[in-house]
Amino acid sequence: MGILSRFKDIMSANINALLDKAEDPEKMIDQCLRNLNSDLGKVKSETAAIMAEDARAKRALDECDEEINKMQAYAVKALEANNENDARRFLEQKASLSEKRTSLSQAYETAHTNAVNMRNMHDKLVGDINELESRKNMIKGKLAAAKTQERINKMGSSITSANSTIASFERFEDLANQRLDQANAMAELNQSSAESDIKDLTEKYSRSTDVDNELAALKASLGK
Repeated sequence: MGILSRFKDIMSANINALLDKAEDPEKMIDQCLRNLNSDLGKVKSETAAIMAEDARAKRALDECDEEINKMQAYAVKALEANNENDARRFLEQKASLSEKRTSLSQAYETAHTNAVNMRNMHDKLVGDINELESRKNMIKGKLAAAKTQERINKMGSSITSANSTIASFERFEDLANQRLDQANAMAELNQSSAESDIKDLTEKYSRSTDVDNELAALKASLGK
């Protein structure tokens, strides 16, 4: 039956569309549900038409059965009235209706089977949509949690990079302190050398003055 195969195609198309556009799952969930609800409208229309055909076939079969029963009752009445020819005509009409009933019965069985199958598919689609609606918020919650975790993971990478930068900064600071200490030590050493030279020179001239004083005192004592 065409509608049954079309229904399967509809469901397959929805699934394939969702997979093809899975780069944005949250939007695809909403789009998939919109597609399914749109498809449900089409399925409802087809289901109603098939159920109407089922009802029409059943009504035609019931009307045929009713006519067969009438012909049987009229044949009995005709015989009771000693009208054998009339009874024969009623029975001939009954036989003709019985042949017609065979085809009507087959048509009804087919229509009823289609209606039952279509109604089952319709009810399953309704159930699936209701289930997806109830799961939608849960799925979106999981997607939101996943996005948050992804941001945290990226932030963790940034923090690792920042820690590396901080460590490099501290090494630069240590290097600067080391160079400053070396420069100060060199300045201290240079200053100590200059002070030592001045001290030695001062002592040199201090010693010369003492000798001159002692020589003058000695000359004075000798009357020279």
